[in-house]
Amino acid sequence: MSESREPSMVRAEAVVDLAAIRHNVATLRSRLASAQLMTVVKADGYGHGMVPVARAARQAGADWIGAAVLEEALALRAAGDNGPIFCWLTTPGEPLEQAIAEGIDLSAGAPWEIDEIAAGVEDRPARVHLKIDTGMSRGGAVPEEWPTLLRAALAEEKSGRIEITGIWSHLASSDEPKSPINEAQVATFLSAIEVAESLGVDPPMRHLANSGGTLALPETHFDLVRPGIATYGLSPFGHALPSAELGLRPAMTLRARLAMVKRVPAGAGVSYGLTWTAPAPSTLGLIPLGYGDGLPRHASNGAPVQVRGERRTVVGRICMDQCVVNLEDGSAEAGDEVVLFGPGDNGEPTADDWADAAQTINYEIVTRLGSRVPRRYVDSEEVTG
Repeated sequence: MSESREPSMVRAEAVVDLAAIRHNVATLRSRLASAQLMTVVKADGYGHGMVPVARAARQAGADWIGAAVLEEALALRAAGDNGPIFCWLTTPGEPLEQAIAEGIDLSAGAPWEIDEIAAGVEDRPARVHLKIDTGMSRGGAVPEEWPTLLRAALAEEKSGRIEITGIWSHLASSDEPKSPINEAQVATFLSAIEVAESLGVDPPMRHLANSGGTLALPETHFDLVRPGIATYGLSPFGHALPSAELGLRPAMTLRARLAMVKRVPAGAGVSYGLTWTAPAPSTLGLIPLGYGDGLPRHASNGAPVQVRGERRTVVGRICMDQCVVNLEDGSAEAGDEVVLFGPGDNGEPTADDWADAAQTINYEIVTRLGSRVPRRYVDSEEVTG
């Protein structure tokens, strides 16, 4: 029998380890006393692939799947996910009928949302989570308007058009667990629950925690937690508390093949604007990925990559389709693999390293990866187990 070999990469690919997704979901579940877990797969699973991630998360015991927008939630249903799904971001006039008919839980943070949800009801009541703004000033009803939202929801519940299934909010500073903002938000959330109960609203799901809350703030767990970035093995705390210390495994590796290798003399400028000049005769490699694929242009002249086991640096401006790596005096040739980021197990850069180079967060590095980069799914447990 012939030996099984890894598929050949032509230009570039993002390799996603579904075993890492399952591991991370299980790790997050182990942090919970009794709360259920929602795996958030918005923005195409933070760039990892929404449907494969959702399936892996369900296999690992995720009770809920979270989607930001309607088309994501409906795509999950179309892919065969029949479990609880929560969708929280809609705008006036969106067609809600199908989501309601398919049992997708929706969010409402203002009376007009209650009205629109109720108007979309046909054969079954809509399942609705009411959102309180606990201090992030994004979605949800501010405390002064919370009773008005509750009464609007109660009126539609009595009519049989909606079922109030949750009260929820979102943490603004859970990436800083010691911030007093977290304590203030919990207090506001508890106050909102008390107001709801005084009016006769007592739904089964109260939820506040995101990844940071799940990992570091057990007082935010309530009945359900909603980790996003931690599902993908990336720490919400960055280098302050790395993934490995949290027991998480980064799931994505971004790699490419060098399109060209050339020797340039001292003084040669590189890429648009010639913002980097070779200080000595240097070997340069051309990486066939650029900001059109999702690489942050702000990481120009500083992003790390790995070639032939060595850390190297992107020099010159990152272009739409390509960028240049300084190989210094190292040997390489066209076709050699270059790892832009991965788990870091073999010395390769991580998404956090790229985030540092671009002065952003690891969320953005993986999420912005474009559709021009094919995703390839592997299961390291099948390989090693």
